[in-house]
Amino acid sequence: MMKAALFRRHGGPEVMEVAEVSAPTAGPGEALVAVRAAALNHIDLWLRRGLPALKVALPHVSGGDACGIVAALGPGARGIKEGDRVVVNPGISCGRCERCLSGEDNLCPEYHMIGEKGWGAEAELLAVPAANVVAAPSGPSDEALAALPIAYLTAWQMLVDRARVRPGELVLVMGAGAGVGVASIQIAKLFGARVIAAASTADKVARARALGADEGIDYGGADLGEELKRMVGRRGVDVVIDHAGGAAFPQVLRACARGARIVTCGATAGFEVTIDLRYVFWRQIAILGSTLAPKGRLHRIVELVGRGLLQPVVDRVLPLEQIVEAHRALEARAVFGKVVLRVSA
Repeated sequence: MMKAALFRRHGGPEVMEVAEVSAPTAGPGEALVAVRAAALNHIDLWLRRGLPALKVALPHVSGGDACGIVAALGPGARGIKEGDRVVVNPGISCGRCERCLSGEDNLCPEYHMIGEKGWGAEAELLAVPAANVVAAPSGPSDEALAALPIAYLTAWQMLVDRARVRPGELVLVMGAGAGVGVASIQIAKLFGARVIAAASTADKVARARALGADEGIDYGGADLGEELKRMVGRRGVDVVIDHAGGAAFPQVLRACARGARIVTCGATAGFEVTIDLRYVFWRQIAILGSTLAPKGRLHRIVELVGRGLLQPVVDRVLPLEQIVEAHRALEARAVFGKVVLRVSA
């Protein structure tokens, strides 16, 4: 048996609980990870509320981000050994289709995240394919490494693979206080770009600037469109990183330079947006979708974290038993960076 955070019915944060459930075992080619820390993501909230297009068997254990110790190996698992500290890669794919074999596994028709279709990382033990664990560097804490995978994989693909950000370009990061936002600020700066961080409070803007953003916009206390116009004028922004969508999207579109790239990975503020196509074709703006990244990207990201060139941002660490409080904090958007659960010592 093992301890896990789970929900038995859909609803608000109050449906979350911690209970004893049957522990998984390592199957062929799998690693059994003793989870030390697991980070929350918005998908955990959506799954708890219930998604019409994604049915889960109840009870359900969520969580795609984790750091832990390899406790056991299944038959045929290679490249790791028991006792290794590892970071878990959240993406699961078939491993045999054209996309997977071309290094584009996040485009696999069977692609999904750990904690979606099956049980996830908010538990003492997690069985995953051996290909989904990456050796952890010695310096960063378990909590910092658990805050890494989904946010930094997503931001890396958005900026590096999709937008192909270049030195000197101007990058607008919407929702700069979220996990993807803080990752995007750091990755954009790593590639020599200038960053405007837009967030919902003055405190989040200040923290984003401390993280490296060159300018900031508090769209909770000022008009986003007017502030962008004041900052960039007729020049416009070259790249937009957006995981919110919603009512701000038309203002973001108007702020784009000729040849700009808008990359979206989510719709936490609303999935129906208004697009003035005249801006799109006249300024030759590309609107690009993005979901996580190929598995191989996590090796590079973990290396950069180990060298101190990227620094995961943890807002708070809570024990697994405070899973309700963790959901409430994330749902209220009262965090900067990630909420991380301490699962075991």
